[in-house]
Amino acid sequence: MNLATRRRVDIAIIGGGLVGASLACALAPLISRHTLTVAVIEAAPLPELAEAPWQPSFDARSSAIAQGSAERFRGMGVWQAMAEQAAAIEHIHVSERGRLGVTRLTAAELGQPALGYVVPNAWMGRVLHRRLADLPLAWHCPASVEAIVPEAQGYRLSLSDGCTLHAGLTVLADGGCSGLKEQLGIASDAVPYDQVALIANVEISRPHAGIAYERFTREGPIALLPLPGQQMALIWTHPAGREAPRLALSDGDFLAELQRAFGDRAGRFRRVGIRHAYPLTLVTAREAIRPGLAVLGNAAHSLHPVAGQGFNLALRGVTDLVASLEQALAQGESPGGMLVLRDFEARRIVDRHQVIRFSDGLVRLFGVDSGMLAHARAAGLVGLNLLGPLRRGLARRAMGLER
Repeated sequence: MNLATRRRVDIAIIGGGLVGASLACALAPLISRHTLTVAVIEAAPLPELAEAPWQPSFDARSSAIAQGSAERFRGMGVWQAMAEQAAAIEHIHVSERGRLGVTRLTAAELGQPALGYVVPNAWMGRVLHRRLADLPLAWHCPASVEAIVPEAQGYRLSLSDGCTLHAGLTVLADGGCSGLKEQLGIASDAVPYDQVALIANVEISRPHAGIAYERFTREGPIALLPLPGQQMALIWTHPAGREAPRLALSDGDFLAELQRAFGDRAGRFRRVGIRHAYPLTLVTAREAIRPGLAVLGNAAHSLHPVAGQGFNLALRGVTDLVASLEQALAQGESPGGMLVLRDFEARRIVDRHQVIRFSDGLVRLFGVDSGMLAHARAAGLVGLNLLGPLRRGLARRAMGLER
């Protein structure tokens, strides 16, 4: 192999999606200050749409961005552009179908402009990749990692485009299905919920006023997140197998069943887009670090969407890794050294454990159909609504403003 196809880099990021691209953007100050060499490997071709007019699709998938995540994006210099297509979450309404208990959270009582935002994934990707185009990065796209082998100073990556990279630090940010973790012998714990999330965008009959709803029903939670105009993103959790008949319904019949399940709090459901379904499993990698290796995003943990914390947890992992790298580089340490990676893991372990326990606990608490427990849940929602300091503390943690 000639020298043109072999290269040593300080950091190789496997995965140029939202998590990997966010990490590359967050590394910009270190690239400039320490002349870091960074490569990004992405298997999917990126659309050449950076300069084309943005045409939002009714069916575009979106992500909930906590206020703390918006501040992290602001620090990367990309939030102003992201905010152009963001819908603010100004209120959160949590309730249980058939029970009186309700908890309401508002941005105003926390002194924040919003509790969070909902941003189309395609727009986030466009903004991040536009920023990356201005950085001195080595892009390998489309390219996949065909072999990943540990060596004395990191990892050797053999790419499908014919290149071989020798990376001091390799970051797995390629989701949970690439097979690279398995190649490396990194096991994961998987706990199936026996549930399926049905997701779609819906249009409602009146303005949503920036309200996000979390409605717990006997079948499973229904979340509605505000989108621009009178659109909302729907995440409807079903027991495994019960989603199939609803996927097959006509739009009108589907909207009628959604109305019966959710009620009239958001108004009347008038339109639904393409429906998708995916099984829900709590997946956690048993190892987040090795010498020369860090695991981020869905490769590290895949959560139930009930609390909307998955991407926000991943983004905190991004900023913690950059903070550990910045501290180590200032002390003359190499990016892939265990001093860096142990510091990174120390920053992450409590936050990761608390968020996973919280989201998993919510699923199990509201998944038990017991009369006594249902009354206790209702009382808890009422009590939480009345106890301002506790409610605000939980809200600030969910917003990523406290840990």
